[in-house]
Amino acid sequence: MAEAIRLAEENIVTGHGGPFGAVVVKDGKIIGRGSNLVTLNNDPTAHAEIVAIRNACATIGTFQIDGCEIYCSCEPCPMCLGAIYWARPDRIFYAAGRSDAANAGFDDDFIYDEIKVEPAKRRIPAEQFLRTEALKVFNNWSASDRKIPY
Repeated sequence: MAEAIRLAEENIVTGHGGPFGAVVVKDGKIIGRGSNLVTLNNDPTAHAEIVAIRNACATIGTFQIDGCEIYCSCEPCPMCLGAIYWARPDRIFYAAGRSDAANAGFDDDFIYDEIKVEPAKRRIPAEQFLRTEALKVFNNWSASDRKIPY
């Protein structure tokens, strides 16, 4: 956890992005590091946790981090939490909480709230169309002998 917090602090000094850091650990060894690179890379998905997961996956040559833990300087936002679940680590550890982040100007509660709202009624409305055509793709996936389930 100390390394995740160090990465967050370093990010303030370098000006590379927000005050967030994360590390992925396997068998007691750090295999992935990440700090928030949103503003540096002009990438709204470049949160510390996602950067750390990408780094860890490249290190171990797989698309999942099962058998690992992820240490985050702050409680993961909804996007990062989703990415963490898809990556399938064994455990998540975090230092600061979401209310601490909100007090620093990073309030993700509205996203947590939006998830519960019907898609068409969200702040950014979502509309479904061409479902039948999209279902054909899923049928092709189900029938494919080239798929790698995840």
